[in-house]
Amino acid sequence: MTIQVRPAAARGHANHGWLESRHTFSFADYFDSRQMGFGALRVINEDRVAPGGGFPTHGHRDMEIVSYVISGALAHKDSLGGGSLIRPGDVQVMSAGTGIRHSEFNGSNLEPVHFLQIWLLPERGGLTPRYDQKTFASEETRGRLRLVASHDGRDGSLVVHQDADLFATRLGANESAAYALKSGRKAWVQMVAGEASINGEKLVAGDGAAIEDEDALTLAAAADGAEALLFDLA
Repeated sequence: MTIQVRPAAARGHANHGWLESRHTFSFADYFDSRQMGFGALRVINEDRVAPGGGFPTHGHRDMEIVSYVISGALAHKDSLGGGSLIRPGDVQVMSAGTGIRHSEFNGSNLEPVHFLQIWLLPERGGLTPRYDQKTFASEETRGRLRLVASHDGRDGSLVVHQDADLFATRLGANESAAYALKSGRKAWVQMVAGEASINGEKLVAGDGAAIEDEDALTLAAAADGAEALLFDLA
């Protein structure tokens, strides 16, 4: 049994004034040969964008990009003609495939936006670019693990082109969520907010946990306001 906690304080850090970012894995100017991802999970950046700030139009290819807003509103525009505001409860998936250009800006001139930018390696290169977004009401994730992205789009989840399932949960005091991990699979838990434990290992906001050789997982909140993502990976 192996649960290895990646502490929030150990992450890479960049502050560009308009953007403050924490990198769970190697990204941009932050490089650690021991932190190059976990399975198909390549990037988890916790970004805070100041009012009026944002990422100007730039390109991606051959990557599955998931955006998960914690607070505020993220404005998205892309070369497919798509445009939207992403708010808490919304999950966005963008398949960069053969190439896509997009911009992401804080949707408010008054409040910061706080979100997770997640990259998954695709199952193959050269896919057709696409964009999708869905709102998951708070009651869907309260007290349970709600599937929000998957390879087959089951249970109303968004599709990602990788053998991966992504679950979101919000737990109150004394609440827990159990998950059965199939043989040969591994998991990553990213603590979004609050404090909880995974099989007894304490996690606070910003911490991650790499999990291998465990068949039963229990995520238990230490107090109200716990929020986490769980990745089930090949």
